[in-house]
Amino acid sequence: MFTSIRRAPEGFLSQSDIAAVRTGRRSLLAGVFGAAMASLAQTTHAQTKDDPNIMELPAHTKGLGQGVASPAYGAPSIYEKNIVRRESPGLTQVTQASVSFCPLQSLFGIITPSGLHFERHHQGWWDIDPSKHRLMLNGSDEKMLKRPMVFTVDDLMRLPSITRTHFIECGANSGMEWGNVAVPTVQYTHGMLSCSEFTGVSLRLLLEMCGADFKRGKFVLAEGADGSSMTRTIPVSLIQSDEVLVVYGQNGEMLRPENGYPLRLLVPGVQGVSSVKYLRRIELGDMPYATKDEVIGYADLMKDGQHRQYTSIQEVKSVITSPSGGQKILVQGQHNITGLAWSGRGKIKRVDVSIDGGRNWREARLQTPVQSKCLTRFQLPFNWTGEMALLMSRAIDETAHIQPTYAQNRAVRGSRGIYHNNGIQTWQVTPNGEVKNVQL
Repeated sequence: MFTSIRRAPEGFLSQSDIAAVRTGRRSLLAGVFGAAMASLAQTTHAQTKDDPNIMELPAHTKGLGQGVASPAYGAPSIYEKNIVRRESPGLTQVTQASVSFCPLQSLFGIITPSGLHFERHHQGWWDIDPSKHRLMLNGSDEKMLKRPMVFTVDDLMRLPSITRTHFIECGANSGMEWGNVAVPTVQYTHGMLSCSEFTGVSLRLLLEMCGADFKRGKFVLAEGADGSSMTRTIPVSLIQSDEVLVVYGQNGEMLRPENGYPLRLLVPGVQGVSSVKYLRRIELGDMPYATKDEVIGYADLMKDGQHRQYTSIQEVKSVITSPSGGQKILVQGQHNITGLAWSGRGKIKRVDVSIDGGRNWREARLQTPVQSKCLTRFQLPFNWTGEMALLMSRAIDETAHIQPTYAQNRAVRGSRGIYHNNGIQTWQVTPNGEVKNVQL
């Protein structure tokens, strides 16, 4: 039976789950659309005959459950304990692991639970006392900012708050795929991606309170309070649109320590490193700052060997999360292809799905809500007959940008890069139902 392992969505299982399934019920089907529902109903009716899980009352139906104080802070079911972030097998390491990947293959909807939000650390994470944390705003000279100010966390929480839902994606997400390294699962290919509801204060409001001169000041420098003193240049044009927030809340509660508690910057649509964690200082200046984190790293290596800086926007991208690498389809018949699409330029307009390696495409259904610079879930019915299939998704955003193939990306940028890989991902379904990562 299913001991500590939860069935993957829509009838797909990871390889490690197969043995557990075979000791339990032999068939697992998930309904999709239209005629598939009738097929599901007929099959399910046959399965229920003499099923002890229906005919016999379980202990939890006849007994007294646990009280509300156990535990005081809610936790997932013990049957979900395998749904966890996993550490990077090969990215930048310090004393502690520096990256953990979000289990995209096991999530529903578009919101990432705070405890599963991917992590990227440059000098480890800290649990900072909010009563002692300060945010300072200053200018590169006295004309830039008339009134330099220092805010406590309480000061910021007394100001008018804004709540919005946005994705954060590391610029190196899918980076291992650049060089034809086909890592096995979507958790490792695309797992440096998460989406949350964030609450905070407009950075524009804070700068205006300080008397910022937006004619002189064209960029701000955001600095974090961790051991690396992470620093990033942010164009004032983004700040003036009221998109950039100083946030303290995530998914209805305070930020988690690994996600920047008690304060972080949120720069929607831009590579995650710009959403500086443990935010302690904002400086207004008249030119990009070219800090160590903008020169040594987070620059795109081009085909001719040159580095391209400040390519911050996360371009339109999508990935099928189920079925995906490392899973296995157990039964032939109707299933549901599902995945995520996003763009740093705005809303997702359309997602097309191919089951034959890009020769033919069908438009997928977009699950609401569809929001700007936010994950959007898509779905498409899939009738698997036991033949090999090549599953791909291609997203188009509201600015008419179309997700490219790997060949199109490499023709311009070569294969030695790390950052901003938004190429179309291909999953191969073999005749025995196993799903593998391949690149076309």
